[in-house]
Amino acid sequence: MSQTLREGLPALPEVSPFLLAGEWVAQGRELFDVTDPATEQILTQVAQATPEDVDVAVAAGRRALAERSWTGLDPLERARVMNRIADLIEDQLEDLAILETRDNGKPIERSRADTANAARTFRHFAGAPSRLAGSTVPIGEAHHVYTTLNPVGVAALILPWNFPIMTGSFKIAPALAAGCSIVVKPAEQTPLTMLRLAAVMREAGVPDGVVSVLTGDGRVGAALTAHPGVAKVSFTGSTEVGRIVGRAAADSFKRVTLELGGKSANIVFEDADLDAAVTTAMRASFGHSGQMCTAGSRLLVQNSILAEMTGRLTAAVAKVPMGDGLAGGVSVGPLVSAEQREQVLGYIEKGRADGAQLVTGGGTPSGPGYYVEPTLFTGVRNDMVIAREEIFGPVVGVIGFEDETEAIAIANDSSYGLAGGIWTNDLRRAHRVAAAIDAGTIWVNTYNIFDPALGFGGVKDSGIGRDLGDEALLGFTETKAVVIAL
Repeated sequence: MSQTLREGLPALPEVSPFLLAGEWVAQGRELFDVTDPATEQILTQVAQATPEDVDVAVAAGRRALAERSWTGLDPLERARVMNRIADLIEDQLEDLAILETRDNGKPIERSRADTANAARTFRHFAGAPSRLAGSTVPIGEAHHVYTTLNPVGVAALILPWNFPIMTGSFKIAPALAAGCSIVVKPAEQTPLTMLRLAAVMREAGVPDGVVSVLTGDGRVGAALTAHPGVAKVSFTGSTEVGRIVGRAAADSFKRVTLELGGKSANIVFEDADLDAAVTTAMRASFGHSGQMCTAGSRLLVQNSILAEMTGRLTAAVAKVPMGDGLAGGVSVGPLVSAEQREQVLGYIEKGRADGAQLVTGGGTPSGPGYYVEPTLFTGVRNDMVIAREEIFGPVVGVIGFEDETEAIAIANDSSYGLAGGIWTNDLRRAHRVAAAIDAGTIWVNTYNIFDPALGFGGVKDSGIGRDLGDEALLGFTETKAVVIAL
């Protein structure tokens, strides 16, 4: 399959322009390369947006709000356009998925699922314009009081490189449903599917100026975050950059949603279904090469089953298939860049230096591509660097625990609080432990289940606010109260 997919790949343009206020722009801009992580070959070049481009995009968004070119449409008409976006994503699903894998390196099956999830997200939020209702508030017979929900304004949506089309849709769909104008900044490593989605949104009928997609490095994100015409910033990325975004947004009292890093504890109790726990731990640890903020990279195992689980995990990790994401049937593709590969290899060396036992993996294969082998450490302590910091690669560390109390203590002994997993057949324990863990999402006897109706985000250093769900929708609105004397 891999050879067939690669032989049939369409040529990409030499330069891929960005969408600025209804126009495709590249001329006169600095260009940078976009590389296929599996082959290390240049796919295309993309233009670096300038501060002046940011000004134009924000001004166009504000003009669209003033002219009500999007918010003035009947709610059902906005719903029709958003459903049309979902239809077009589904019509182009295979092309979009292949482009995502070429751009990002992830297995093609993951790209197909991400693209389908993007369509589902638009379809879910397509129903929102008709349900964005205010309320009446009884304060006495002398007054009639009601509230309305209004778009917050121009929203800057700053995306990560690991899930470009899916995370982009998590932000774009509720923002459009709320009536906002948006300026999207994809990660410089993976801009291509977002540029294609920009074309889809135009084809579906989103008015010019409502959506701009500006490519470039962190200078674009910084200009958007500081721009006085931007009312809301929704950012997904590292905790370090999230702090910078939050501080910059605070200067002008912008609303913010920050979905940041994670170091999730995936806890296996002695009464768990070990077959299911091991199988799912492979996906939680190595899915998308471990480049997931929710990765279950701290695998907590009860001491009474630690030896058995270590044996099972060692055998399972050795069988995790690695290779070109377009090959089909692989779990671990290349990392997104040479820089990311070096960072992951650095963490593997830190694990060794701290005394963790490298059981399997830890190396890189010969040939092109930014690969790191699926890596299993045992004998990990929660004070080690590989247990404290987000690795963002195919590395998992096993930490033993004695009982429920210790498992909760280890899980919560982290600066992060994005997600976690619990494996047990004791329903009472599942509820107790889920309630005690400080994280935004807890999965019980499963992992990495998302739905557009379910809010997603974290606590502590994992950020503030929520993507998806009604929380995300309301995060793109402001409430206005109207008081009428009778």
